[in-house]
Amino acid sequence: MNTQTSKKTLDIAVIPGDGIGREIVPVAQAVLKEAVSDSVSFNYTNYDLGADRYLRDGTLITDEQIEDMDKKDAILLGAVGDPRVKSGILERGLLLKLRFAFDQAINMRPSKLYPGVKSPLADPGDIDFVVIREGTEGLYSGMGGLLRMGTEHAIATETSMNTEFGIERAVRFAFELARKRGGKKHVTMVNKTNVLYYAGQLWLWVMDKVGKEYPDVTYDYLHADACTIFLVTDPSRFDVIVTDNLFGDIITDEAGAVVGGIGYSASANINVTDEHPSMFEPIHGSAPDIAGKGIANPSATVLSAAMLLQHFGYDEAAARIDRAVEADAEENSSRKRSTDQIGQDIIARL
Repeated sequence: MNTQTSKKTLDIAVIPGDGIGREIVPVAQAVLKEAVSDSVSFNYTNYDLGADRYLRDGTLITDEQIEDMDKKDAILLGAVGDPRVKSGILERGLLLKLRFAFDQAINMRPSKLYPGVKSPLADPGDIDFVVIREGTEGLYSGMGGLLRMGTEHAIATETSMNTEFGIERAVRFAFELARKRGGKKHVTMVNKTNVLYYAGQLWLWVMDKVGKEYPDVTYDYLHADACTIFLVTDPSRFDVIVTDNLFGDIITDEAGAVVGGIGYSASANINVTDEHPSMFEPIHGSAPDIAGKGIANPSATVLSAAMLLQHFGYDEAAARIDRAVEADAEENSSRKRSTDQIGQDIIARL
């Protein structure tokens, strides 16, 4: 982080990506500028990455780009995905590549039901929890292979890698967050220890070990299938959930539906040591069906930008953004507005 006169400068790598990503990222940048105009300036570097770049020259991301991004303070990403590109190519070759290259071990996904946002299952205030998803291990670690493809004896393996070190990073982050949030001060671990026995035992052991260090924070365990039920029937029971890569991916998408859609679902991929940049992005995809129409809701990207500020210690500014989004949702969520108009309405409330 650099200094310039009385302001701090944050060097941010920007990947607008695909579809609506190019429309929502500028809104988030405008909100960031307004929220901390007196104390922070931003130096943005844009990276041409995503489906268009891949289709143009086959590039997903280069080693030089990774090396350059590693010098930045953080990454702001819009959305990745395009029906012209086979599913999985961009996700593995770009998103997972960034998470692994920068050791973004913690995937933090808040779930909050805002006033004015219609949920099929709950009322505003009933849902306000955070999922901490271990981000570099589990079934997403890329360990596995294919044998005898094209024969009747084809074999596929996918190995779930779980280390005490990786699990403890996630579990400890969850306990610290539960303590910081106040409220229930409760951590729920989600897994399938009844069938994923070996990995499950390691997760349980680490949970108990770390939990003893936080006497003011309670904790319990839920099977992943039970968690999906309680997210529907009793979401208010949750405060902080900690889980592995696969289960975290699934339950956070479900949580997004419970809070009225993933249009308000933000996320942070955090490098806990700050040796490499963390990445902030909305959970939603690139929405190619509405791309270019200027009607995408930028709120999730704006909330991701608020998480970026919080990551650097600007808690008050981040809270103002959250309150502005909440107030805007309460008053205007049912009104048709352009992407830019939503951004202007949020900025007016800061």
